Amino acid sequence: MNRFAAASSASNVRQENFNAVNVDLNGRYMLENRSEFPCIIKRMSPGTALMSGIATPRNGERIIAYIDHVGRIEGIANEITSEGFHILLSTSEQKKDKLSAQLTWLANKHELSLPEDRRHERVVPRKAQHNITFTDGAQRLCRIADLSLSGAAIESEFKPAIKSGVMLGPIRGTVVRHFQGGFAIEFATIQTSTTLDNLFG
Repeated sequence: MNRFAAASSASNVRQENFNAVNVDLNGRYMLENRSEFPCIIKRMSPGTALMSGIATPRNGERIIAYIDHVGRIEGIANEITSEGFHILLSTSEQKKDKLSAQLTWLANKHELSLPEDRRHERVVPRKAQHNITFTDGAQRLCRIADLSLSGAAIESEFKPAIKSGVMLGPIRGTVVRHFQGGFAIEFATIQTSTTLDNLFG
């Protein structure tokens, strides 16, 4: 049984076991057929999410989503209601702890009415080693420290000039800042969750 099926069959996982908070978070979700749609998360806990979108999944269908302020989530659709569809999240204990902290901060600090430090939540990709291609055609193997729909932080001893163009795999971007041990790229266009999932996992 894979981790998604395990999440679906874990009948002891219920929303009431966690402190769910009302939120209003934008994102994109992908169904099993790899079709992708915008969505809104209306309520969320470390173990569940209430999502609304134009395409309703089947009960038991695997969902992958990238959500602002939260990052990548995945799980199984387990209840369809007039409000949207509930997802049982497939998360490690470490991820649950992180989600709990994020949701507590969102609830207590009214995050959505405050200035954002970053437009999209950044996550650590599974495939972190990738080539960076520079405008002169030179390539360097670097490590992606974290990644979002709008950019990436790259760990590298070499730091290209600010505003210089680069390619992270097939994605075009611009170097926007340096930091100790690397540099940050802003993508030329906002990427989709499908693209990021296919390229970086």
